[in-house]
Amino acid sequence: MVSSTLEPLSILALHGPNLNLLGQREPGIYGSLTLAEINRLLEEEGLKLQAKIFPLQSNHEGILVDAIHQAWGQHQGILINAGAYTHTSVALRDAIAAVNLPTVEVHLSNIYRREDFRHYSYIAPVAIGQISGFGHQSYLLGLQALVNYLRVRS
Repeated sequence: MVSSTLEPLSILALHGPNLNLLGQREPGIYGSLTLAEINRLLEEEGLKLQAKIFPLQSNHEGILVDAIHQAWGQHQGILINAGAYTHTSVALRDAIAAVNLPTVEVHLSNIYRREDFRHYSYIAPVAIGQISGFGHQSYLLGLQALVNYLRVRS
């Protein structure tokens, strides 16, 4: 249990393209939970960790880039599942590098057991870590790791 004397952290939780379809999109790969359910679980875990979660999902790369830029000075860290943009977006990579906020990359599926094009992440080199393959638990594990990293650093 986290001490009640800690200052609450602010975490931006970004969800990329097609994640709005969770629960109905390829449940054998991505699970049966909806994005709303994952966000609820993140918020519950955040309460335990004394971290406020600010979720945002977009299918548009520029909106995600803008959210990363706006996170600077507002949030202490970023939890991101960039979806397909993980493997294609230099813009997201550059935005994360520019704001220099501790970022954890998460994926529901194990991207290294899937198609070859999914094996490369533009995000990973600018993230403090990556968690994949544990379904919705990847998000919770990522949040725990990010909060721990932030608490140890401060």
